[in-house]
Amino acid sequence: MDWAHAWFGTFRYSGPVNGYPGAWCPEHFTSIHEGATMSTVSRTFTVQPGPAVVVPYLADFGNAEQWDPGTERCVREDSGPVRVGSSWHNTSKIAGITTELTYTLEQLTDERVVLVGRNDTATSTETIDVTPDGTGSKITYTNELEFHGAAKLATPIAKVVFEKLGNDTERQLSDVLNGLGR
Repeated sequence: MDWAHAWFGTFRYSGPVNGYPGAWCPEHFTSIHEGATMSTVSRTFTVQPGPAVVVPYLADFGNAEQWDPGTERCVREDSGPVRVGSSWHNTSKIAGITTELTYTLEQLTDERVVLVGRNDTATSTETIDVTPDGTGSKITYTNELEFHGAAKLATPIAKVVFEKLGNDTERQLSDVLNGLGR
């Protein structure tokens, strides 16, 4: 078994994309639409701590250094309590490429955290829904990555990379959050 099948399972042909002949993509990926500029990855899983522990931890995006496998550094740009409008400078390395985004906490409720990272080439929206599940939490983590300008050409390739990263993030985030409940 080669590395691609080990990571992604069965492949299917996507068909032509923007005049290019198409590509072989993991079977469970959503269709790549002509002109698409966004890659969306979503995972749902449960953890032991309840929402009262999970939501504040995830709202402080500085903690991404612990749970996001791509994040190398994430530094708060403002001070005081974490609140809507708080921001972080994030440095990530994904597939060998280093990128920097400024993330802002756009929404914070008892059940939802929305962080939006921006730079000249992309906007990354991370929506984390947290609902009670027994004594623990059910988490739905969704990352929407929208490319701008010439970077739009990377959308089909990014989908493959971000599906793998989504699996890694689910695993690492579960481990870290479950460690909070100990």
